[in-house]
Amino acid sequence: MNLRQFLAIVEIRTKIVSLSTYALATVYLVYRGKALDGVNAILMLLAMLFVDMGTTGFNSYFDHKSGVDSARHNREESKVVVHEGVSASAALGVSIVLFLAALPLGAFLAWRAGWLVLVAGVIGMGIGYFYTGGPWPISSTAFGEFFAGGALGPLLFWTVWYVHAGFPDWPTFFAALPSTLAIASILTVNNTCDIVGDSDAGRRTLSIRFGSTMGRRLAEAEALGAFLLASVLGLLRIFPIWTFALMMVGAAAAFVELRGMGKQGYHHETKALAMGGISRIFLIYTLALSITLLAGRWIPYRNA
Repeated sequence: MNLRQFLAIVEIRTKIVSLSTYALATVYLVYRGKALDGVNAILMLLAMLFVDMGTTGFNSYFDHKSGVDSARHNREESKVVVHEGVSASAALGVSIVLFLAALPLGAFLAWRAGWLVLVAGVIGMGIGYFYTGGPWPISSTAFGEFFAGGALGPLLFWTVWYVHAGFPDWPTFFAALPSTLAIASILTVNNTCDIVGDSDAGRRTLSIRFGSTMGRRLAEAEALGAFLLASVLGLLRIFPIWTFALMMVGAAAAFVELRGMGKQGYHHETKALAMGGISRIFLIYTLALSITLLAGRWIPYRNA
């Protein structure tokens, strides 16, 4: 296994999701005028990335073993276990090593910031493993978007806040929610493109239960809903008041992208294009919200 294959196993390109939440939580701390602890920030970043990469490594292993990723349906060149003969056991070994590497980092961070870090870490690692592992994988059910979006959205957002500023307050609780919808939209696009292969492997995702058309509409609602919810939080002054204007611009760009994705269809043959489109929407959301929060740092926050 070479470096390129390792990066493919851990699906390094998908780390934009966890990095987005980490960045938004950090920028939100700055917006609220909270002091950042440099050591805690590095420890949190590394532990988060190790768990996230380990999770996708487990996905590579279990999806191959269960037949979800098979040469019959899969056309993704990045699936090196399927198309390049990389041992599935190698993917499993990579994941175990990454999870083990995250443990001392998490323990040290908990010693510095508080014991709730351990609780969040155990929950995150549990979801990461059981998403595709165990007798009843979460990803095979209709709750995959909920659990993955919750772990990579609010749970991570609140944990970043906790390691710097203590237990999250009510504004912070709501500030984490738009990312859940944005992340869920990525997962829904992925699952809708994979309907045929997932169905053959016995999965019962939301996209399989409701069909391709409803899966596409759900992804569109989730993506646009992230912009809308962030706008509402701006009007409620949880985010800066001008969040509404910038989010509406972002939503317009997302709408154009979604129309193009709808025309090409959500199929395995078009999955690379569909995932590229939803990733661009996700980056627009992250950038727009980051800009509003950074600009809002110079305006007093009423609830701080």
